[in-house]
Amino acid sequence: MTEKSNRIYLLGEADVASALLKLGIPTMVGMLISALYNAIDAYFVGGLGMSQMGAVSVVFPIVQIIIGLGMMFGAGASSYISRLLGKGDNEQANKTASTSLFSGLLVGAIIIVGIMVFLDTVLTSLGATETILPYAKAYARIYVTGSIINVFTVMMNNLLTAQGATKFTMIAMLTGSIANVILDPIMIYGMDLGIEGAAIATVISLCINMAIYIGYIAKKKGVLRFSIKNVAPSKIMYAEVLKIGIPVLLFQLLASAAMGTVNTASKPYGDYAVAAMGAVTRIMTVVTYVIFGFLKGFQPFAGYNFGAKKFDRLKNSIKLCMTWSTVFCVIAGIILIVFANPIVSLFGTDAEMIALAETALRLNAVLFITFGFQMVYASLYLAIGKSLVGSVLSLSRQGIFFFPLVIMLPHLFGLTGVIWVQPMADFLTTILTIIFAVKINRSLSMEIAKEGE
Repeated sequence: MTEKSNRIYLLGEADVASALLKLGIPTMVGMLISALYNAIDAYFVGGLGMSQMGAVSVVFPIVQIIIGLGMMFGAGASSYISRLLGKGDNEQANKTASTSLFSGLLVGAIIIVGIMVFLDTVLTSLGATETILPYAKAYARIYVTGSIINVFTVMMNNLLTAQGATKFTMIAMLTGSIANVILDPIMIYGMDLGIEGAAIATVISLCINMAIYIGYIAKKKGVLRFSIKNVAPSKIMYAEVLKIGIPVLLFQLLASAAMGTVNTASKPYGDYAVAAMGAVTRIMTVVTYVIFGFLKGFQPFAGYNFGAKKFDRLKNSIKLCMTWSTVFCVIAGIILIVFANPIVSLFGTDAEMIALAETALRLNAVLFITFGFQMVYASLYLAIGKSLVGSVLSLSRQGIFFFPLVIMLPHLFGLTGVIWVQPMADFLTTILTIIFAVKINRSLSMEIAKEGE
């Protein structure tokens, strides 16, 4: 069986549990490693001082915005491509992949230039204090400029996931992440480059990741073919890509804005508060990326089987993803609650920072047990092309519910209100998800009943 036919078999014919594990575990491991190296990056920078740790926290939302651009074209194209492959339209899948890749790079370059022109204003609006700002600028000048590579790698990760090449994406991400972990202490301390060394290490690691993907394209592996000749923009193509991609971008934008508003809300209480909330963000990113990663493998499976009208396979996959993701979230939540103090202590030694981060981490961990449930249905709706509901579910946790809460709670309860924002947003998002979960399950049951008639 060829590599191409093997991947199509995996999506449409293989045992559901086996297919989900083969698709989900590589992307999960890849994203977990990616999140871990971000956390380790913060760990090494945290050794430089409180202001440097705050600087990394302030720049983090900017990078998430840039990654969001890659995900807009990558995830949007991934959903469309999965459905095209399910229908057997490989030619249009190739055109969509190439057009999305080049479009994403162009838009990414424009946005990065705009951010760099107004860098001081952007950093200040994201919570940089007078003591944090110089370090944030030094870090951002290198990291943000080099993030055009991030746009490329994120898009390639999504596009290859759409055709089931999850093992390769895991290897690519793992290689870049390991390189970053090795280079961080060398650049920061060994070469005495400080916070700029952390940025240089990250950009070099991204270059290594990019080189692996370029090698994949050059060898013409997998189902999709990337070529300038395949770049064929059309209204229909962009409509299909952007109706899924824009909600994904909005999710990233709102997540970045959420981080920025938390930094800003923490700013009046000092650098220790900004650093503490930044540490909690990095820690929670690690566990949320496990779910994000696994469900990136679920999405092409869901999109393919929805397009092929194999609704029984789709419903079975939903049940399995729900069970597995919920079990993980419960276990992770318990670990974060029990070991909150030693975990946050990895990011600094200041007593006030540790105390605040410990409390915030435990509150976030309690509601994290519902995160898998939220993301399974948000991912499902986006994968099958129902962008409106998918958008609402994706944007609720760090958008629709988050922003009213981040305005109201700190005003009413001060710093205590800041740390309650995300847990309350999670609670409200869970209630909303229940409503749409019942609706889609009823719809799939009706489709399966029709097939049995």
